[in-house]
Amino acid sequence: MLQKLSIRNYAIIDQLSLEPDARLNTVTGETGAGKSIILGALSLILGERADTSVLINKDEKCVVEASFDVASNEAFRQKMRESELDDEAVCIIRREIAASGKTRAFINDTPVNLNLLNQLTSLLVDLHQQFDHLALQNDSFQLDVLDAVAKAGTDYNQYHGLYQKYRQVSSNLSALLSEQQAWQKEADYRQFLLDELDQAAFKTGEVEAAESQLKSMSHSEKIQSVLSAASGFLQEGEQPVINELKKVLQQLQGIREWLPSSEPLTVRMGSVLEELKDLGAELDHLLETVNLDPALMLELQSRMDLGYKLFKKHGLRDTAGLLNLKATLEEQLTESLQIQDRIEALNQEQQSILKDMNQSAAKLSAKRTKVAPGIAKEVSRLLGLVGMPNARFDIQLNQLQQPGVHGIDEVRFLLDANKSGQFLPLHKAASGGEMSRIMLAIKSLTAQAMQLPTLIFDEVDTGISGEAARQVGILLRELAEYHQVICITHQPQVAARGTRHFFVYKDAPASGRITTKIRVLNPDERIAAIANMIGGETPSKAALENARELVQM
Repeated sequence: MLQKLSIRNYAIIDQLSLEPDARLNTVTGETGAGKSIILGALSLILGERADTSVLINKDEKCVVEASFDVASNEAFRQKMRESELDDEAVCIIRREIAASGKTRAFINDTPVNLNLLNQLTSLLVDLHQQFDHLALQNDSFQLDVLDAVAKAGTDYNQYHGLYQKYRQVSSNLSALLSEQQAWQKEADYRQFLLDELDQAAFKTGEVEAAESQLKSMSHSEKIQSVLSAASGFLQEGEQPVINELKKVLQQLQGIREWLPSSEPLTVRMGSVLEELKDLGAELDHLLETVNLDPALMLELQSRMDLGYKLFKKHGLRDTAGLLNLKATLEEQLTESLQIQDRIEALNQEQQSILKDMNQSAAKLSAKRTKVAPGIAKEVSRLLGLVGMPNARFDIQLNQLQQPGVHGIDEVRFLLDANKSGQFLPLHKAASGGEMSRIMLAIKSLTAQAMQLPTLIFDEVDTGISGEAARQVGILLRELAEYHQVICITHQPQVAARGTRHFFVYKDAPASGRITTKIRVLNPDERIAAIANMIGGETPSKAALENARELVQM
């Protein structure tokens, strides 16, 4: 609900503010007083483009600010949260236009772009110049009207939940199919790499061990020579070290009786002798391990060459890297098989949801189809009351091949303005004023069921008078029982229905510059203003009585 609108330095408005009430606010004033200028300023709040031509004083910026009570407007507050803006019970929207031409928009003092401003304010205000051609041609709004009259909100929510779930599952399925397709392009190559590694069948550390063993075998002659010489020095030859040491030990043992202090040396000598015997045995064993087998050398060389070839191919450094790569490829190929299982599961889930969604869409469609003729008949009746006696309203419902976001129905609101028998889309068959009255008739049917923002009708009563104008006033007053309505009017029958009456006028202060002003009329001023609308600037006593009677009604 709009709580307050303030305008400064816009066109011929120096400064003004208005505070509408929660029900029907009527705005009157002479032609040219500035009513449309106020709407133009309000349109800035709704995200319309602007230029510096609207500035009166080029030394000051133009500022338009509106305060809205949004405590119960959950759709707006949800959009605020999604846009990461402060979600508060009162929302203040401001537009500023500098003399340089730079414009800025703020929501709760946070800068926003015009696109976001337009999206958000469309949930706060319906200004009929924008609304007629957008909402009346919008499938979403038209279906909302049918659902509101059919009391099908629960059915729609159930369908919409299934639709969202179906879209999510379909999106996941599409992603998996794309992933599978990408896998299939590389599957053969990955399988080839895995087969190559399987065929190589390397064991842990094998390439490194082969390299080490091959180095030993390539120097086997030198190794055998050194080992043989060392063994011979200890155990063989003309004077083996072990034999000579054994002799020395025997001699030491022979003097122990005479030289007891030699005992430790004798023990140590014995230990050295045993150690040398062990060394000799190990040298002989090591000598036996030195292999000069050419066939084995060829095999080791082949394995090492294969290992280094694979190292280079995959950018690796050791056998462990090859084994890790093999494990990764095996895991990836296993995952590709699992993708197929997941695809099959999602396919089944998608078909199950689609079945439920089609059933839900059919139920929703049946309710819409049932109420559509009644809505068309009632709107036609109301149009006859508000000055369109020859108009016939119709609703055309067609079923889509595939369910959409709003169900399986495609809806068109049609009008035959002159009983020609030819129904056309509203925007082709109705004038601007007629579009406003059509919207008024439609909204009066759905006032209780639909949550609507502040509704602004600009001269909805253009081209009508008498009983038709009275009926427009009645419909506006009924609509205002559930929603805030602001109506600019030239008809006394409409103005008298307002719960708050604003009067727009031109003021010429001492400076001589004419500016637009607005004020709330008290009861006596209101009667006088309505009498002027009936009888001119100098209304008769009868006009005053008529005005008083209209207000009392």
